[in-house]
Order: sequence, then structure tokens, then C-alpha cells
Amino acid sequence: MKNSSKKPLGERIQALYHKGGPFHKYWPLFEAFETFLFSVGTRTKKAPHIRDAIDLKRVMTLVIYALIPPMCLGIYNIGYQTINAHGMAFSFWLAIWIGLKIFIPLLVISYGVGMFWEIVFSIIRKEEVSEGYLVTGLLIPLIVPPTIPWWQLAVAITFAVILGKEVFGGTGMNIVNVALLTRAYLFFAHPAWISGDNVWIYLEKGQHVPDAFTAATPLSMGAAATGDAMPVITAKYSLMDMFVGLIPGSIGETSKIAILIGAALMVFAGVASLRVILGCIAGLMATTGLMTVLHPNPTGMFSLSPVDHLLMGGFLFGVVYMATDPVSSPETFTGKWVYGFLIGMMTAFIRVVNPAYPEGTMLAILLLNVFAPLIDYTVVRWNVRARRYRHAQ
Repeated sequence: MKNSSKKPLGERIQALYHKGGPFHKYWPLFEAFETFLFSVGTRTKKAPHIRDAIDLKRVMTLVIYALIPPMCLGIYNIGYQTINAHGMAFSFWLAIWIGLKIFIPLLVISYGVGMFWEIVFSIIRKEEVSEGYLVTGLLIPLIVPPTIPWWQLAVAITFAVILGKEVFGGTGMNIVNVALLTRAYLFFAHPAWISGDNVWIYLEKGQHVPDAFTAATPLSMGAAATGDAMPVITAKYSLMDMFVGLIPGSIGETSKIAILIGAALMVFAGVASLRVILGCIAGLMATTGLMTVLHPNPTGMFSLSPVDHLLMGGFLFGVVYMATDPVSSPETFTGKWVYGFLIGMMTAFIRVVNPAYPEGTMLAILLLNVFAPLIDYTVVRWNVRARRYRHAQ
């Protein structure tokens, strides 16, 4: 009989969590940490050997790489807006420090609370902990204001992970995007902390923004305008400010150039659907352009051009990082075009027709998430009917 003490330390620790070991019930938790530290030890011994460099972990990693540009620009913009609001002497490193001081706690809460529930449900179901929350955990702090109270964020994540994902079976089974569901919960449960003009500038205890300063976002300024909205907006924010991201808004949504860099990486790597992205942009531009042309006297949001809508709000961030979620979006090629176009169209209608809610991307994506299976079903039935018609000729 072999002496178990001669086995490597790693194998002896594994034995404690394998079936029959004293900590077997905690195997999902051990496996999650082991997966991050080591490569898979299982190898195929017989042909056929199918080699593919893509798995769930690598897909998640690629999306995280694509989120780095908007995250970095968002961290800088937090500090930039704070310094600008208080009239302090500008310093690049001071802006970075302020941004990190605000962003890192949000990131820790997001991963801490979300992974806690992932591990709990993995233990209950006796399954391995999935890597599916890796991207969601980074997305959530990027789509909330820097001033969001920590306890509200923790409650929202708990709500979204449990009711939007785990009750459906976990990663790959959710019908809506979990990050967007987190934001939706905050918007409807705590609207004063996620909308308005005062949530985008971080204040230390006892600090006050000067009375003459306003942190209104370009979209809210457009919704409040009584005439042509763009001159009102550009008097405060230039088109270059909106493209680079030096405007108030959720942490990751402001920089369009950073989002486009991330989009290029994901499309090139094959982890995001170009059809969905282009469909969303086409839907928004076609609908807003048509509204501007058909309106007899375009004012406020009606006066904004399709390009203006692209540069404002979180539309590009939403369509690049959340509308392309392969779990909650259609699978058919035609379905992706339809799904994307409808998201763009619904965003335009919510923004323009409902001035009380100038940003409509979140609700549009969540609504089309629910209808994604129906879109696929309709496309498949249409293809079957067309094939039958061709064979009957």
C-alpha cells in the first residue's frame, strides 16, 4: 500500500475535498480557486482529439480585456468631474487617485456579493462554480453612478443574481442580462440615487458643490431644452468631450472612443456579434432620424440628430457589452439583426417620446432579452416555411 504522505501536497489537499473527504460538500468552492491558479489536469487519452482554444473562461477573459479601456477612462473621469466641480487645481494623478478611491470599493462589493451567491448556489446544487460572473462583476460598477450607496449596490446585486440568474439554473440559463437587472432594480427601487443631476459628482462628508455648478448630463439637458437642444448642450460639453468621455454619467458609459476600442477587440476575437451591434446602431439612427424629419417643429430630444444620440448616454456601452450577451440574445443570424434593430428603435422611442426618462437603453435591452427566444422561433419558422415553398415549386 502506497504511503499517502509521499503524494504531492496539492494532491493531498485535493483529497480532502474529493468524494469521501471531510470537506467534500465544499468542493465547488475549492474547485473555483484551483481553476484560477492551475490549468486543467484532465487530458484526453484516445482519439479523436479536438483542439479549440476557446472555452468559457477565455471568453470571459477577452470581454474583461475589452472592458479595460472604458474602465480606465471612467476612473479618470470620476476624478476629473470631482476636481472640476470643486474648482481644485487640476492634476492627472490626483484625478486617477480620486477615481480609484471611489471605483475600487464598488468593484470589491460587486465581486464579493455576486461571488458569494454564486458559491452558495453551487454548493447547494453540487456543481462547479462557473466563470460566468467574472464579466458581470466588472460590468455592474461601470453602469452605476460613483455616488451609489454601497448597501444599495449590495442589495441590488443580490436581487439580480438570485432572481435573474440562479433561479433559472445559473450561468447560461438566465433570460435577461444580470448587470442590467441590477441597474433596473436600483432605478426603480432607489431612483433618487441613480438619476438626476446630483448623483454624478462624488462628495466627501461635509463637502458641497458650488451653487453655480451643475452636473447635468447631455441627455438630461436635451430633455429639458425647450428649443433646439444641441446649442444648449454644446455650450457646456463639446462633441469631443462627449466622444472622449469628459462628461457626467455612469462610470463606464461616458467614453465612446474607449467603448469602440473594446468593441473592436470583442468583434475581432469573435466573442461579440457585429450583427447585433450594427443592428442596434441602425435602429437608433433610423428611428431618431425619421422622428426629426417628420416632426413639424423639432424641439428638445426631437431636435437631436442620430449622431448626437450615439454620443450621449449609455447606448454604445449597452449595445457593445450587454446587448451582445450570447445567453440573452438570439442565436440565428437574422434574429440578431432584428433583435439589434428593435433595441435601437425602442431606445429612440423611450428617449424622445418620454422626456421624464431620457435614457432608454437599459429598458430596451431588458425588454428584447425577454423576446429573444420568440425572435429566434419566428425566424426558424419563417425559414422552414420558405424552404417548403421552394420545394413545392
